[in-house]
Amino acid sequence: MTGSSVPRHPKIEVEVDETLARDLLLEQHPDLADLPLRGRVHGWDNLTWRLGDDLALRFPVRELSAALVVAEQTWLPRLAPMLPVAVPTPVRHGRPGPRYPWPWSVLPWLPGTVAAATDVAGRTAWATELADALAALHVPAPDDAPVNAFRGVPLAARDAVVAARLEDGALPHADALRSAWADGLAAPPYAGTAVWVHGDPHPGNLLAHGTRLGGLIDFGDLCSGDPASDLATAWMTFDERGRAAFVRRARERSGWDDATWRRARAWAAAMVPMLTAHPVEYPLMAAVGRHTAAQVALG
Repeated sequence: MTGSSVPRHPKIEVEVDETLARDLLLEQHPDLADLPLRGRVHGWDNLTWRLGDDLALRFPVRELSAALVVAEQTWLPRLAPMLPVAVPTPVRHGRPGPRYPWPWSVLPWLPGTVAAATDVAGRTAWATELADALAALHVPAPDDAPVNAFRGVPLAARDAVVAARLEDGALPHADALRSAWADGLAAPPYAGTAVWVHGDPHPGNLLAHGTRLGGLIDFGDLCSGDPASDLATAWMTFDERGRAAFVRRARERSGWDDATWRRARAWAAAMVPMLTAHPVEYPLMAAVGRHTAAQVALG
């Protein structure tokens, strides 16, 4: 996983510097404590340190995101064998304690570059691989699968929040975003069996490795429901050519109907306000947001 550090996000509640990360290793996984720590990367919900050459440490940075790490620890070992792409299945668990209040994980470090930092046109080379990976994931989920109020749910459940966000006239292609959201709301809702949903397969959570899809990371929003929220990646990740390849393979593999793709485009529109909200802290994500808006405007 390749990324760059960014300024501290204002919603982070607990900072994990090198000293704290090292101390937690000494307390709980002393056989790993001598490995070098480097490349700290802040995400929206988690902070990652690279540990040695082959491992990473993943720490929730706010109470709200602690449950997301627990979901990864619980479900990724079961889901990983189903998927045709590398995923960061936790190899060890960290316990909460007096100095750090939440569970944390030791993960494999996956080689590759965050797709958000790569040329958009070059992503077409692995568009069908991403479609295959999501098709493998989008299978019926068990009754005890996680529930997520923000992903995989009917669009109507998010309408009040999303519609208000899309009223921001400073958004790129604001009229097209509102139109896409309205069209998704008008589409027939998902009536199939609830399937596994990654929850956030945008270009910041995809790894490119040369001309291949190197990994699907950050399963913190994993849940069950409507796969349309995952399929929004067609607009978030690709240009028109890549999107056509992705959609074609996804239809072949899973048979998603036109209503599903209308809802997916609406989900893509809904993500733009969040992606563009912190351009200083998350410049790559802001660029993803602008790209998504432009692609939604194309149809």
